[in-house]
Amino acid sequence: MKKDGCRQAETTLRYYEENADRFTSTTLDVDMSSIQDAFLSLLHSGARILDLGCGTGRDSRYFLSSGFDVTACDGSARMCEVASANTGLEVRHLLFEDLDYIDEFDGIWACSSLLHVPSTGLKDIFSLVHKALKSNGVFYCSFKYGSYEGERDGRYFTDLTEDSIAELMDRLFHTLNIWITNDARPDRHDEKWLNVMARKI
Repeated sequence: MKKDGCRQAETTLRYYEENADRFTSTTLDVDMSSIQDAFLSLLHSGARILDLGCGTGRDSRYFLSSGFDVTACDGSARMCEVASANTGLEVRHLLFEDLDYIDEFDGIWACSSLLHVPSTGLKDIFSLVHKALKSNGVFYCSFKYGSYEGERDGRYFTDLTEDSIAELMDRLFHTLNIWITNDARPDRHDEKWLNVMARKI
């Protein structure tokens, strides 16, 4: 299983290395302000935020412009370069399983990123997120809605439902809100997303 998980990660990372420009053109300017603002409303002014799997740096840029202290990381070296150019931050090249912060952040934002982790590894990653958050820290994550798991368009995806996300949150986070949204990209408006806002137990 470990070897298979490595292969899945390599396939996904290769996609982002090879398609960074196209991915940037379709996601950088997508308006996520309603969810971003809901997340920020739960944090104090100037709070420390980790943008986990930051991609293009779109969300980091928004948080910075709102006066927050942002750390950004991504598993793709190419996406780190893109995010750094878009934010002015020194973006850390970091795989999810190597997350090594302890009690560092008031909030962790994982928008459309942890969905690339195989289901067998998600509980471990959620535990690392829990460790990285300060007491009562806020955690936001989003997944494609459903029960599919496997490769899709050159990347590995784990889709989740309300029940499967609740199992991952158990004993780690107190769920504040779970809700479904349509994809914010106009050409994918029929796709459904599972959004979760939670607080560290």
